[in-house]
Amino acid sequence: MSGELIYGIHAIEAALTHDPKNILELYLETDSQNARLKELSERARDAGVKPHARDKAALDKMTGGARHQGAVARYRTPPPRSESDLAQLVEKAGAQALLLVLDGITDPHNLGACLRSAEAAGITAVIVPKDKAAGITPTVRKASSGAADRVAFFAVTNLARTLKALKQQGVWLAGLAGDASEDFYRLDLKGPLAIVLGSEGEGMRRLTRESCDYLAHIPMRGSVESLNVSVATGVALFEALRQRGAKP
Repeated sequence: MSGELIYGIHAIEAALTHDPKNILELYLETDSQNARLKELSERARDAGVKPHARDKAALDKMTGGARHQGAVARYRTPPPRSESDLAQLVEKAGAQALLLVLDGITDPHNLGACLRSAEAAGITAVIVPKDKAAGITPTVRKASSGAADRVAFFAVTNLARTLKALKQQGVWLAGLAGDASEDFYRLDLKGPLAIVLGSEGEGMRRLTRESCDYLAHIPMRGSVESLNVSVATGVALFEALRQRGAKP
């Protein structure tokens, strides 16, 4: 059977809710006393997806020993989005455009956590480079609790060129850098905006950094040198929402 594996209760619940037609096969652990798996089975049947029983050993083998929580599916992944789609999304969002640019995040758990925060913030799009960066994988889907398939995700060939195109559309670029002198909370984060973060080890690449209109740091009182990139993403996105007067 073709299709990519997704696993974990949250990831499969999200697929059933938002994209059940692309679930090709669903496997649930037999003899499990987990009430959530029983609920998942009922939801799957309601969505027209027939679950198949498998023992834990079979699911372990299927996922290579990953923590699957007794739920595994084969999933037809949506086609990748084109960069022309990005321009259209930004134009449609207008002054409310809010984008997240992640330059060189290689840890799938970090990328998944960033996507979860991005989806919660109602982001317009998430942009990453195709090379030397994590893409959407089963681990990312699980870490994102299914948000990976609900955000507009773009893996671009030339990040510097994409950032230039965003600026030509009127999007301001605010980069987070620990060595920047500006306080992030003092920036004006209203209007069309992209928040740019780099990898934990290297930070933003030179061309990415030079593309930013502003560079700022998140002020901290403790002795740690930096925040985890997924934590910094959440802080930055929700500060932008606060300034924009976001309401639940």
